[in-house]
Amino acid sequence: MKEVFRHHEYIRVSYFRDLVEAAGIPTMLRNEHLVHGVVEIPIPEFYPNLCVMNDDDYQEAWEIIHKVLEEEKALPGEDVTCSKCGEKSPSNFGECFACQSAFNLEKSC
Repeated sequence: MKEVFRHHEYIRVSYFRDLVEAAGIPTMLRNEHLVHGVVEIPIPEFYPNLCVMNDDDYQEAWEIIHKVLEEEKALPGEDVTCSKCGEKSPSNFGECFACQSAFNLEKSC
C-alpha cells in the first residue's frame, strides 16, 4: 500500500479516489473519519489520504491525479474588462461577450 494523495478536505480526497477507482485501481482512504470531528486538526499527518493497494499502481494513479491538478491550474482566472465597451467577460473567452472584439495577448479587447 502506498499513499498517492493527501489533502485537508475529505471531499477532495474522495473525488480523486473515485477517479482512480474508475480506472480499475483498488484504493483505500486513511484518516477519513478524523475530519468529521468538532475541531479540525491542522496537522498534515492527520489529513485524509488516498492510498493505492498495490504499489505497482502508484504511477498510473499519480498520473490520473496529476492530470486533473494540471487542468485545474488552466481554469479561467478573473474576468477581463473590455477596453472597447467596458463589459466584463470570463478570462477564458477569446473575445468580448458583449461586442465580440477579439482579446489581444494581454486578455483585453
